[in-house]
Amino acid sequence: MKNNEILAQFNAETDVEIIDTKTVFKGFFQVDEYQFKHKLFDGGWSEVVSREVFERGNAVVVLPYDPVTHQVVLIEQIRLPAIGTTNSVWLLELVAGMIAADEVAEEVAHRELMEETGLSATEMHFVNSFLATPGGSSERFYFYWAKVDASKAQGIHGLEYEHEDIKVHVVDFDVAMDMVNNGRIDNASTVIGLQWLALNLDKVTSKPFNQHTG
Repeated sequence: MKNNEILAQFNAETDVEIIDTKTVFKGFFQVDEYQFKHKLFDGGWSEVVSREVFERGNAVVVLPYDPVTHQVVLIEQIRLPAIGTTNSVWLLELVAGMIAADEVAEEVAHRELMEETGLSATEMHFVNSFLATPGGSSERFYFYWAKVDASKAQGIHGLEYEHEDIKVHVVDFDVAMDMVNNGRIDNASTVIGLQWLALNLDKVTSKPFNQHTG
């Protein structure tokens, strides 16, 4: 199969018809119910489909990496939703944070890096963006890698009014990848970020970094 044969043949503007939208829950997060129709691969249109969408907003995820020591900075914090499927609800993660409607993603990346690790990036590079779980949520992550001095990473961080209790870990990259492979690191954005770094170490350590445009 040629690459151009698997390009998307539909687009949201002409091939999806939103019939109705209503908010069915609004709290810390929001759930909207959509009634819609869409074009079918075999031609024609679907019947009316009803779907609930978890409206969390968009977020940044930041991979702090020290190319001098070949170490990554990970954070550890409690994630209650993991309680049903894991032995520990304290997860090792990359830095992340929500983007407010009036905020610029890169500015949020710098802010969250400082709030969650106490580090300032000497360089911040946009890599790409990806949907977190498009089967049920609209959330999109904007992924950056940050060049940092890992020797300065230590302590407990987070915002008290957000009930954050975040511990910083400095981990050799090879050790971090072992934790991905053995399942110790099992949250999607961290797995994606570390695997991206494994595939792009030559770019990250080269001058200048060959980044995508965001």
